[in-house]
Amino acid sequence: MGSEFNRRDAIKRAMAIGVVAIPSASLLSACASSSGGDKNKPVATGTKSAANPLGVKNGAPLEAFVFKGGFGDDYIKSAETVYNTTYGTTVKHTGTQGIGPKLQPRFANNTPPDFMDNSGADNLDTAALAKEGKLLDLTPLLDAPTIDDPSKKVRDVLVAGTVEQGQFGSQAMYALNYAFTVYGSWYSNKLFQEKGWTYPKTFDEMIALGAKTKAAGIALFTYPGKYPYYVHFDLLAQIGKVGGKEVLNAIDDLEDGAFQVDAVKTVLAYYEELAAKKYFLAGSEGKTHIQMQTDWTKGKAALVADGSWVENEAAPTMPKDFDLAVGPLVGAGDSDKMPFGTLYAAAGEPFIVAANGKNPAGGMELLRIMLAKKQTDNFTNTIKSLTCVANSAEGLTLTPGLASANTALKAAGSNVLNARIQDWYKKLNNETIGNLTAQLLTGDITAAKWIEGAQKASDATKKDSSVPKFKHSA
Repeated sequence: MGSEFNRRDAIKRAMAIGVVAIPSASLLSACASSSGGDKNKPVATGTKSAANPLGVKNGAPLEAFVFKGGFGDDYIKSAETVYNTTYGTTVKHTGTQGIGPKLQPRFANNTPPDFMDNSGADNLDTAALAKEGKLLDLTPLLDAPTIDDPSKKVRDVLVAGTVEQGQFGSQAMYALNYAFTVYGSWYSNKLFQEKGWTYPKTFDEMIALGAKTKAAGIALFTYPGKYPYYVHFDLLAQIGKVGGKEVLNAIDDLEDGAFQVDAVKTVLAYYEELAAKKYFLAGSEGKTHIQMQTDWTKGKAALVADGSWVENEAAPTMPKDFDLAVGPLVGAGDSDKMPFGTLYAAAGEPFIVAANGKNPAGGMELLRIMLAKKQTDNFTNTIKSLTCVANSAEGLTLTPGLASANTALKAAGSNVLNARIQDWYKKLNNETIGNLTAQLLTGDITAAKWIEGAQKASDATKKDSSVPKFKHSA
């Protein structure tokens, strides 16, 4: 899912498709032996050259362990085929939806695979792994020439923010987030046109739309109650739209009173009203993200908060004439600090390389291959998602959802938000605050109680010395 919030984080997945809370840094530390020593030295090294800038050893084994979720894993296998041909080997490939449970013991035993797509329901805590010295700094990859144009470095062709998304409190980049995800409220343009509905610009307009959808026997929203932090894809970014980036950054930075400002109160009052008017599909509290998407594609709800991976993930149940579209963030109106058209968008689907793997140079080279135009075209054409390579979708025939996301991203310009709490403090966001959101949407708690609980949880995380801390640069 995204992201991992990302799960592709969503989360996710962005953003990552993370659908349960990941282990805290303290838990990871408890099972991980200390870093340092010879185990951090590359085992397989080759001679660097113009054709082999990272020094991959020909014939050396390479193990890839990847999340097989909404994006599948065929796009990685395509890049592996190029790697196999170039370096005379066969990548050992494992596709799974259980990254964390299968790899946490291997990191603890210092026997991790070389290359990993750290996404999905049970993804590893990237921040904690970086803190433990378990991940390779990918700066050599950033400084390596691209395959398509050796006069350009990898870092020169990435979408702005991609490098920062993989950093955790230092200049080192420990994760390359491959997919560029646009988040928002997704809907069927066909349905909206048939019903004469217009995508709202403000909270008041959204509430008014809810009355219309309800009259038509359709819920305004549905959400995955088993993973309620999906709602944060809209909710957190709406706080930034209403109050400005500095308000959202304060939440990310665990600042005192960050959840007690007017922008948060305004946004949470909106969600409280949605719940009070019963504008969420009945039964959503018990749904998974897949069940949520199925209800939505079957016309039971008009909107879902999701990432652009939804076009591929929901494809099995999405009618061919659904005409998928994404709407930008709604807000309070003219008083908002950021204009209508503001988006939450971020690089997601984090790929990592183990510092103490047997072939770290090979892990970075596989990523370099994935950034080549042949591979980014394949990803966008087959997965229906943008990549972290700037302008990589130019000249391609885009699917409705991807075209809508691309148009929205261009229209947003510099008005793009990215809530880092979702990958800096996943347990706080996904589990603790997520549980508060679940209770808010069912009407079990008020907006005021949500704010009180979120602030207490943020304060507790801030005081917990076992949790690595990060801050936005000034």
